[in-house]
Amino acid sequence: MLLGMAGRLFGSQTSLREANRANLLECIHRFGAMTQVELAESSGLSTATVSNLVHQLVDEGKLETQNTVRNGRRATLVALARQQGLGVGLSIGRRELLLEIIDYSKSVIAEHRLPLALNHKADTTLERAMVLINETLSNVGASPDEIVGIGVALAAPVDSRTHTIAVPGILMGWDGLDVIGPLSTAFHVPVTVDNDANASALCESRMGAAMGKPDFVCIHTNDGTGAGVMINGELWRAVTGLAGEIGHVQIDPLGSICACGNRGCLDTVVDERRLVSLLSVTHGNMTMNDLVAEANAGDPGCRRVVSDAAVRIGQVAAGLCIAVDPEIVVLGGKLAMTGDVFLEPFGESLQRLLFPSALTPIQVVPAAYPETCAALGAALMVIEHVESTRISQAA
Repeated sequence: MLLGMAGRLFGSQTSLREANRANLLECIHRFGAMTQVELAESSGLSTATVSNLVHQLVDEGKLETQNTVRNGRRATLVALARQQGLGVGLSIGRRELLLEIIDYSKSVIAEHRLPLALNHKADTTLERAMVLINETLSNVGASPDEIVGIGVALAAPVDSRTHTIAVPGILMGWDGLDVIGPLSTAFHVPVTVDNDANASALCESRMGAAMGKPDFVCIHTNDGTGAGVMINGELWRAVTGLAGEIGHVQIDPLGSICACGNRGCLDTVVDERRLVSLLSVTHGNMTMNDLVAEANAGDPGCRRVVSDAAVRIGQVAAGLCIAVDPEIVVLGGKLAMTGDVFLEPFGESLQRLLFPSALTPIQVVPAAYPETCAALGAALMVIEHVESTRISQAA
């Protein structure tokens, strides 16, 4: 009995220590670098506990410290450890800009979300992004000199040859805009630009649900729907970079006119504007975030809208899967954040249209980073670009 009590006591102490570690790391991740006294205030832990945890985490290489001055007194600034350099990822959609900063170990150093006005001005958004990058770096005790590159993921098809939006009208105000120039000039680093589905696929391949899976499809559902296709561990962009643009597959020849100029595309049925319009009479004005939140809260109307969208997306995704024969399908983006409300009808719809006698059924899995995968993938993309360039120059 005494041994059992001792085991339970040891287990509870271990759980408490792990919870304290997670609490401390989350505070630094959320609020940036801070002193040990500030950490104690933010986390609710005692200064002695914070001191012990900081020493442990520094020894493990997860935190780093440097001397600073607070209120005229010497203090120790605690920050997340950074390895080699920093990759900056920006995901830009119709309503939101998401910033993720990672190091070479794929550890997230900082992140920030910035709401955008509908039909925001592209040049103003880029300027705000530059300010946000500098402010976020400062908050975590980092310098712009540590940036090795900036990756940008846009919620629109991107021409891989010109690095500009390939189909006018999908992300209003961004058509023909040079995204690379202003960012490269401001930070003196390489800049890459791709669509959000490709960036999401890269994220899930390198650090998410598709690690170890060289051939898979990543479905990304935010403002619209797109797919990133990985073949032999590399993104498949095809000739112009438009591979995987399933949001512009026609599903209704007599349907509504799409932003791309065609009629009855998938996005005319499952993009944010269409989905929330179905609920306007019963729920008033909503955004995609509202729809997801209400669906997760159990609202029957919102759950029905999400599940119906999943069925239509699954039907189109089936054609893509027959063409490229992936091992798994990863579901990311906002609609996927409703969990089984989206995943189950999507999976059923997909499997119904695939080969019924296939020896190895395609597995459907949720993304590890459904909300942040595009920005994380953009950061990973530019780090890989920088390293590839460095290797080729050294050869």
